[in-house]
Amino acid sequence: MKIEQLYTGCLAQGAYYIESDGEVAIIDPLREIQQYIDKAKANNAKIKYILETHFHADFVSGHVDLAKKTGATIVFGPGATTEYDIHAATDGEELKLGKVTIKVLHTPGHTLESATYLLRDENGKDYAIFSGDTLFLGDVGRPDLAIKSDLTKEDLAGMLFDSLRNKIMPLADDVIVYPAHGAGSACGKNLSKETVGVLGEQKKTNYALRANMTKAEFVKEVLDGIAPPPQYFAKNAMMNKMGYDAFDSVLKTGNIPLNSEEFEALANHEAALVLDVRTQSDYLKGHIPNSIFIGLNGGFAPWVGALIKDIKQPIILVVPEGKSKEAVTRLSRVGYDNTLGYLEGGMDAWQKAGKQIETLESISAEDFAKRAKTDKINILDVRNDGEYKSTHIEGAQHLSLDSINEKMNEIDKDKTYYVHCAGGYRSVIAESILKARGFNKLIDVLGGYAAIKDTDIKTTDFVCPSTL
Repeated sequence: MKIEQLYTGCLAQGAYYIESDGEVAIIDPLREIQQYIDKAKANNAKIKYILETHFHADFVSGHVDLAKKTGATIVFGPGATTEYDIHAATDGEELKLGKVTIKVLHTPGHTLESATYLLRDENGKDYAIFSGDTLFLGDVGRPDLAIKSDLTKEDLAGMLFDSLRNKIMPLADDVIVYPAHGAGSACGKNLSKETVGVLGEQKKTNYALRANMTKAEFVKEVLDGIAPPPQYFAKNAMMNKMGYDAFDSVLKTGNIPLNSEEFEALANHEAALVLDVRTQSDYLKGHIPNSIFIGLNGGFAPWVGALIKDIKQPIILVVPEGKSKEAVTRLSRVGYDNTLGYLEGGMDAWQKAGKQIETLESISAEDFAKRAKTDKINILDVRNDGEYKSTHIEGAQHLSLDSINEKMNEIDKDKTYYVHCAGGYRSVIAESILKARGFNKLIDVLGGYAAIKDTDIKTTDFVCPSTL
């Protein structure tokens, strides 16, 4: 028996490769599926099952493409309905994989069809659970994504309580827990940085698994402090349910080199969004007017999903050398399949063609602190609510990046703003969006709050985020 976790940091997502006696099951595959096919081929094995723990909302799974290319059976939990062929398993159903068995545990709560897959070794011993978004390390899945007219988030939270108590907590303490996500995912609120654990440890440390917890307490605690889901979640869930264009075709139409004239024509006449995915320092030094910055070196795909409202928006890319395929791939992971190409030769080619560029002013944290002492300046903090409430510069205005499209009217285009986040990535995203909307008096504070707090500028007393 072989188990391999294939973890993708940008999405904080774990896919899994399970092999026994020449047969393979893939759990929650990413959109780019060739890696799984190659791995099975290298091991002289055949992919038999594609196991989906639920209809994912935070990424587009590769299950449809993988089934078409391998003939493997897509398995969902009870009650799942789709526009493509699947096997909707029954609760307790056992799937044979080589010499091992995978038992389907119906664990509704995060979604109605959510399933946890219990792996039993060739001796019949419970070995591991692949818990999807039902159980994370340190947390459980949010129960507010599958709300219907006759079903509330409280109803789903109650189902999740029952699923955990009746299906997962009775399992032995030495059972390994392989969750679908780790820290950084918006599918929970308190996920651990660890991506593999054991059930006994979770029973001791996970707040949602307290032995003496009532259902009412569970519902209250699980729902407390959940941020609104990113706008793309419902769209990704629908793609996973209804099907989507083949990844190969998305890559073929998106990874096209464009010269400066072609690139400019698409921006001007096809209303394509210019998305600059280089580093924030490169963007500050020079960028195409009205382009939006979301760098590949940060939480790229989730921020694209949170900030670009139209999932079918035509997109053209400014990329670092050799990174066009990666950019198109990572966009497709969250369902942004309408990439039309990238600027061949990058900003060097753009400038050589005599095209206009713009820059963003930046300043060191030390110089920022000096200016704040001598002048009355406007400070804009674009970190999230918890970060701001925990500690911030006295007098700073708060406008979280995830709400910037809806709340930019709260700031004044005629004022100069010194903008910062935690480390410098999100502030440049915010500035690019604001600048494209006519806010031209923006100054980026390099290094963000991490650098600012080492100066003598006045900040509020620190409050531990877990107590907020």
